[in-house]
Amino acid sequence: MTSDIRKLPTGFGRLWTAQTVSSLGDGVTHAALPLLALTLTRDPMALAVVAAAGTLPWLLFGVLGGALVDRWDRRRTMWVADTARAVLLAIPAVAAALDALSIPLLAAVAFLLGLGGLFFDTAATAYLPDLLRRDPALLERANSRLRGAQTAMSGFAGPPAGSALLALGRAVPLLTDAVSFLLSALLVRTLPAAPRPVPEVRASLLRQARAGASYVFRDRVLLGLALRPAVGNVSFLAVETVLALFAHDPLGIDTYGFGLLLTAEATGGLLGAGLASALGRRLGTGTSLTCTAAVEGLAILGLAAAPNPYVAGLALAVCGAGMGATMVLAPSLRQAIVPARLMGRVASTSRMLAMCAAPLGAFLGGWLATAYDIRTPLYAAAALLLAMTAVTASMTSNRRVEAALRAAARADGQDRTPVGNPAQESAPGLV
Repeated sequence: MTSDIRKLPTGFGRLWTAQTVSSLGDGVTHAALPLLALTLTRDPMALAVVAAAGTLPWLLFGVLGGALVDRWDRRRTMWVADTARAVLLAIPAVAAALDALSIPLLAAVAFLLGLGGLFFDTAATAYLPDLLRRDPALLERANSRLRGAQTAMSGFAGPPAGSALLALGRAVPLLTDAVSFLLSALLVRTLPAAPRPVPEVRASLLRQARAGASYVFRDRVLLGLALRPAVGNVSFLAVETVLALFAHDPLGIDTYGFGLLLTAEATGGLLGAGLASALGRRLGTGTSLTCTAAVEGLAILGLAAAPNPYVAGLALAVCGAGMGATMVLAPSLRQAIVPARLMGRVASTSRMLAMCAAPLGAFLGGWLATAYDIRTPLYAAAALLLAMTAVTASMTSNRRVEAALRAAARADGQDRTPVGNPAQESAPGLV
């Protein structure tokens, strides 16, 4: 992917700030919500219900949510979703203050937060190409910065802050996240308006959702990009399911050391996100995606064979770097080649496939560890990742990627109206 070097527009700075603030709040709640549940029950199944509730919206409404985003004003969708999540968090905060928290309430809140996240994330993914005029190089730079900030806030700063805030009171971390959503909503409202996608022939929501999903499965490049996180989630969840036990028994890592192990992976993710654009320029996006997939598989193989905590930490850092680069390059390519009218549906379809694969990976990891030994899920995950690399290498080759970019440029023609052009301002309202 090549492009002349230009600065990111000022509107991107506001979008980056909004998502950074919101990611910090997400990290706070990510740590605080299970800890709040733990104050109410020690039943593992009840805790699992709270943990799983946040992922259910993607499984149940992923493609339909994308179809709705493709009908709605995307900027307005983002700030309405954030405002709704801020109001929602006030409910468990009040319940905590009144000592009326319950597992069903926390599960319902987690579900609705996940639903708001579905609409915000899909709308943000669809809005970014409009803001950057579908410039491939700018999309890579923007996604690198967004991914880096998200990792730093939700992975590093947010969780310890959530634990610390919980010590001040059960309502404090929830109110903190609510404030972060309100700040994000205010910043998003100041973003330039994007032109609405060209309306399609009026069809039912279900028909439009199916059209978006079939678009992914018919396009070799998009299908390759969707298979990566789907197969990757099977592998990574198989590893995560047994990682704590693997760290404790064969490697002798204590609780504090396990935290450092996860930090090593997050550090690698930051490094990979920062290097993604340079890697894409040097090798080409297609070859870079093949290389990062191979790196992830080999890193998990190294983790499976790790004789001590230091090798395990290095393997996780390398795997995190591959994942970080992938999560910049793949979305940037998707945003550059998908028509604006389909962006929400294509993005949500890909995300839904990845989310549906996660429970399968968790089950696979648990079964293999029970039937064989604790290292078997790791070896199986490495084999899956390397097999996926071989399968998708031709689907997302440099030749196919460049052809897709040329086709997208021809389809766009010269219609590169900047976001915020008064002639293209969206009408008020979501529909």
